[in-house]
Amino acid sequence: MTCPQGDFAERRNTTVTISSAPPPSPLQVTVWGENRHEKTEEHVARIYPQGMHTTIAEGIRENLGEACAVRTATLDDPEHGLTEEVLARTDVLTWWGHAAHAEVSDEVVERVHRHVLSGMGLVVLHSGHWSKIFVRLMGTSCTLRWRNEHDRELVWTVDPTHPIARGVPHPIVVEEDEMYGEFFDIPAPDELVFVSSFTGGEVIRGGCTFRRGHGRIFYFSPGDQDYPVYHHKDIRRVIANGVQWARTDRPERSHPELLRYDTDDFFDGKSYTGPLR
Repeated sequence: MTCPQGDFAERRNTTVTISSAPPPSPLQVTVWGENRHEKTEEHVARIYPQGMHTTIAEGIRENLGEACAVRTATLDDPEHGLTEEVLARTDVLTWWGHAAHAEVSDEVVERVHRHVLSGMGLVVLHSGHWSKIFVRLMGTSCTLRWRNEHDRELVWTVDPTHPIARGVPHPIVVEEDEMYGEFFDIPAPDELVFVSSFTGGEVIRGGCTFRRGHGRIFYFSPGDQDYPVYHHKDIRRVIANGVQWARTDRPERSHPELLRYDTDDFFDGKSYTGPLR
């Protein structure tokens, strides 16, 4: 069947307007660092003169550019810099701690835990495996094998299609780092992205993802304070990728809630009021 010329001309001259979605808002990142080694150990201060948290933040900005807005917070800030207001504005929190896990306020841990379950992303780095918040979220001891003897670390990608592995070499070569090895007492990861191997032959599941409540968690093991690991361009890329991945795609932050539904009502659950009337 032929199309009348008049109809064709009319269609050809019609302007079609396609509406585009607004650009996504910048990713709001809070980089939390204990900031104790840098203040008390001269060799660490030489590697990280502005603190590890500052170097980690620089790596995220370097890789994500205008797509992110990054702030920093430290243990000695009021409320560790993690007030309710800060966490409410934070899409993803990164965490590095080591010497002062016990000094982190239980109240702040409870606050961070609630925000993770409600949808805030969390990226836990290196010795943050033993932080109060990570141990609580994992529900295990989170202990592992270790040795600090200037080992070479090879970070092997085992899931090359994962967004966190985007743009990184296989393997990443870290000339010196602390050895972390198995057995690493964590739950089976939802996804295993990287494993690391060391000079002595040890291996660790060093790049793992988890989901808790509505929140996404990425644990990445490289990064002892005695070595310039957070200046390494590929380690910085992985952390930035992890931050991007950990951002929720839920439209709003909400804590998982126990709701009661009447028969044939699939949409309007009612808040739980307790087992007794």
